[in-house]
Amino acid sequence: MSSTPPVASGLHAAQSLVDVAPPIALGALDGRYRGVVAGLVDHLSEPALNRARVHVEVEWLLHLTDREVVPGVRRLTDDEKARLRAVVTTFGADEIDEMSATERVTQHDVKAVEYFLKARLRDIAPAKEDAGLAELIHFCCTSEDINNLSYSVMVQGAVRQVWLPRATALVEQLTSMATELADVPLLAHTHGQPATPTTMGKELAVLAWRLRRQLRRIEDAEYLGKLNGATGTYGAHLAAVPEADWEDISRTFVEHLGLTWNPLTTQIESHDWQAELYADVARFNRVLHNMCTDVWTYISMGYFAQVRGQGTVGSSTMPHKVNPIRFENAEANLEVSNALLDVLASTLVQSRLQRDLTDSSMQRNIGTAFGHSLLAIDNAHRGLDGLDAVPAAMAADLDANWEVLGEPVQSAMRALGARGVPGMEEPYERLKELTRGRRIGQDDLVAFVRGLGLPADVEERLAAMTPATYVGLAPTLVRHLP
Repeated sequence: MSSTPPVASGLHAAQSLVDVAPPIALGALDGRYRGVVAGLVDHLSEPALNRARVHVEVEWLLHLTDREVVPGVRRLTDDEKARLRAVVTTFGADEIDEMSATERVTQHDVKAVEYFLKARLRDIAPAKEDAGLAELIHFCCTSEDINNLSYSVMVQGAVRQVWLPRATALVEQLTSMATELADVPLLAHTHGQPATPTTMGKELAVLAWRLRRQLRRIEDAEYLGKLNGATGTYGAHLAAVPEADWEDISRTFVEHLGLTWNPLTTQIESHDWQAELYADVARFNRVLHNMCTDVWTYISMGYFAQVRGQGTVGSSTMPHKVNPIRFENAEANLEVSNALLDVLASTLVQSRLQRDLTDSSMQRNIGTAFGHSLLAIDNAHRGLDGLDAVPAAMAADLDANWEVLGEPVQSAMRALGARGVPGMEEPYERLKELTRGRRIGQDDLVAFVRGLGLPADVEERLAAMTPATYVGLAPTLVRHLP
C-alpha cells in the first residue's frame, strides 16, 4: 500500500533564507531595483533619518551658543564647530552601528542621538569647565522638535536632489520627442473611435505640458519646520531662560536649516506641507500613468516600434515578441507609489489632540513612496528611449478613415450657410448620412464635395484635403512647450 508524501516536502522543508549574508531584501526596492533608487537612500532611509537628527541637534547647539542664549555658556571656537559638523559629514557605518546599539538600550531613537552627540562633544571639548556644554544638546526640545525638522530637511533633499532631476529629465525627453514628431500626422481617437486627425507630436506635447505644470508645483513646494517644545508653547524655554526672545530664536534656527518657520503648532508640526507635496507628486504620477497607457496603446497600434534593445526577451515561448514592459512596469510602480502617497497625505494631517505616534510609523514609508515613483520614472524613460515612430503605420490608418473629413466639410457648409449661400442646408445631417456606420474613400468624399455647389475656392480646398493634411494647428501648438 503506497503512502502519501508528507506536506512538509518541497519548499516547506527548504533551508531558511533569513540568515543568508548579506541579508536578502524583502522588498523589491532594496533588492531587484536597488540600483535605480539608491540615490534616495542618502535622504529617506533610517540611517539618513538619524544623520539628519544629528545635523539638527548639532546646528541647534551651535545656534544656542553662537547667540549666547543661555547666560554664562561660552561660544564654541571655529575648530570646535568644524569638528561637530564633521560628525554629520562623516556619519557612516560605524556610527550607524553605534547608534543602533544605544537605541537597543534606550528604546528611544532620539534619545540615542542625544547620547551619541554628548559622547562626541566630550571628545571635542574635554575641558572640565566645558562639561556643562553637553546639557545644551537637545536643550528644551521634545523629540518632535528634532524629528519634524529632520524629515523636512530629508524630504527637501530627496525631492530637489534626486526625484526632481530625474522627473525633469523625463519631461525634457518627452518634450524632445514631441518636437521631433510635431509634423507627423496621426488619426486621433475619442472614445476609442476614429476622430479628427492630429499629430503625434501634439499629443505627446499635451502630456509634457501637463507633467511640467506639476513639476512647477513641486519645485515651489514649502518645507515647514517648528521648534517650540512639548506642546508648542515654549514653556520649558521660558522657564529656563525667561529673558530670551524664543520665537525669534526658533524662527531664525528653522530658517537657517533652509525651511519655512511654522509659528503655530501642537507638539507636532502639522504635516500639512507634506500632504500638499505628496498630492502634487501623486498627481504627477497619475499624468505619467496616463502617458504610459497612451504610449502602450500607440505601440499596440503599430504607431511606435520597439526596435532598440533587441537583446530583451519578449516572451519565453513566442520569439517574435517585444513587449512594452517598461511602460507596464511604470504603471504598476506608479500605482504602488500613489497608494502610499495618498495614505500619507490623508493620515499625516490628522493627530489626536497634541499628538499621537501614527505619524512616526507613517513617515517611515516616505522613502518607499518616492522609490516606486522614481522606479516608474526610470522605466518610462527607458521605454521612451527604445521607441521609433512609424509614420507609415499612422498614414495607413489615416488613409483608411476618410470619413473623418465629414467634420471640415460640414463646418465649411455651416459657415457658408450663415453667410446666406444657398444649398447649404442641414450640413451635419447630410454628412451623417454619407459617413455614419460605413467607410468611405477619397473618391466618395470628393464626389460629394463637388456636388454641393460650393464656391470654387472652397470646393477646391476641401477636395484637396486628406486625413493627413487635416491636422489644424497641431504642428505649431507644440511650440508652446518651453
